[in-house]
Amino acid sequence: MNDSDSAPEITPELSAAAHKINVKKLEKAPYDHTGKHPGNLSFSYLLRLMINVGKSVIFRNFESDTIPPNIGGRISIATHINGLVDPSLMILTQKKRIISLGRHDLITGPIIGWWSRRNGAQPVLRKAEVEAGVTGRDFARKINDRSMLTIANCLAGGHGAVIMPEGKSHQDSKLHALRTGAARAALASAAIAKKRGKPAPVIQPTGLHWERHYWFRTKSYVEYIDPIEIKLVYDEDKSSRLEEGEWIEPPVSAVNELKEEMYLKLSPLTPGAPDWETYRAWKLIAHLKANYNEEPLTSLSQEVHATRRIRDEINENDKYLELIPYATDAAEILDSYDLDANCINQNQKLKKINLSTFFNAFIGIFLMTLSSIPAIIGSGIQSLLARYMVEGSDEGLDARTTYFFLAGMFSPVIFWPIISLILVLILGINFFSLQGLLCFVLIIFVFYLSSLIFLLGYDHWSKFRKIVKISKFSKTPIGGEFEVLIEKLITQLEPLK
Repeated sequence: MNDSDSAPEITPELSAAAHKINVKKLEKAPYDHTGKHPGNLSFSYLLRLMINVGKSVIFRNFESDTIPPNIGGRISIATHINGLVDPSLMILTQKKRIISLGRHDLITGPIIGWWSRRNGAQPVLRKAEVEAGVTGRDFARKINDRSMLTIANCLAGGHGAVIMPEGKSHQDSKLHALRTGAARAALASAAIAKKRGKPAPVIQPTGLHWERHYWFRTKSYVEYIDPIEIKLVYDEDKSSRLEEGEWIEPPVSAVNELKEEMYLKLSPLTPGAPDWETYRAWKLIAHLKANYNEEPLTSLSQEVHATRRIRDEINENDKYLELIPYATDAAEILDSYDLDANCINQNQKLKKINLSTFFNAFIGIFLMTLSSIPAIIGSGIQSLLARYMVEGSDEGLDARTTYFFLAGMFSPVIFWPIISLILVLILGINFFSLQGLLCFVLIIFVFYLSSLIFLLGYDHWSKFRKIVKISKFSKTPIGGEFEVLIEKLITQLEPLK
């Protein structure tokens, strides 16, 4: 599981956007080699507001560990299976001002790119773009060296950085081979910080967890562990040249050593399974064991840690191997019905319809009806636009959450102000009067509040629909087969308690 030599090494498939390079915008992208953040401070606060709104739209439940404090800079790293949602949550769960390193088209695009540049995001031209002939090797080196030097200086200045070290987004249940970018930036930043008498930066491994990352209104959990300290590997002369603005590559051996340490710390924070079928089996066993011990898993963070314990126990105890075929079959039956291990109650039986089921239906219908008109007026356009972009995207499965997340993010800065202004004008109110401005702000607030109320109603309605689906499933022949498998698993689990 933690052997980086066996990690998947897969060249990313370039999307249509990645094939289009805007040389002028790349050359004009903001950078700074003095330790100052290249972005606009006001936009960094605005970005956090936007991420918070986006988070409230796509997640019904969000948990986060407290990030370990440090005085110097911090490089946050994580596996990358959920598009732009991944770095956004890493930004949101820490207070440091963040600089990010991203794919070139995310920096030069017409909307996302504009916001990225205002927040100082640094472009990177990957090996895949060079090999595909999208850009030349010399230009790629020029842009990448400039970006790496900006990242290193920002870190030395005490800011934070978000880097996805796999160098691509993927859909696998285990960590892919890491690229060298994060390690190289870290080593350079430590040398610059030392030269300037600043506190040393650290690398912060981050676990990003989801109930099901491509589900709308899913659960999310951000996990933090102890940071990785960065060694000093540059001599005095090279440290001085780095500080003066010349990119100097760190020793290859030091890069590989740090990259290996990053892999070993980060890999356990991922599902770490050979495939998603196996991970779902582990999760099912974790729930059955927790129910048996009368400690049901009621949150995603509990589920993540319990499943990880099962994963580790399986690696240490061969007796668990007898459970895997049954657990895999049972978990796959659930998955084929779009269900998971949470549909089992503490009595190890499938959940049944009860009074609270109908209460959820009533509350859901009531809240959605109550807020439907302002919610549709305020959020209908961007929801339809997100749906359209998802269906036409070649970005992969993670585009599902990314586009709905972006729809939520841009609502308070684009959609709601425009719609609010139109409504003020329709009402015949002078926009520049006190009444007009108050009405403008109030309408935006109503849009936000109504969207939250509507989504809360949707969550209650979804709970009702899920229990109904479980009830129907339990009455099918395959539902009976599933319950037989569960009984076998419980019998085999008892000696392992």
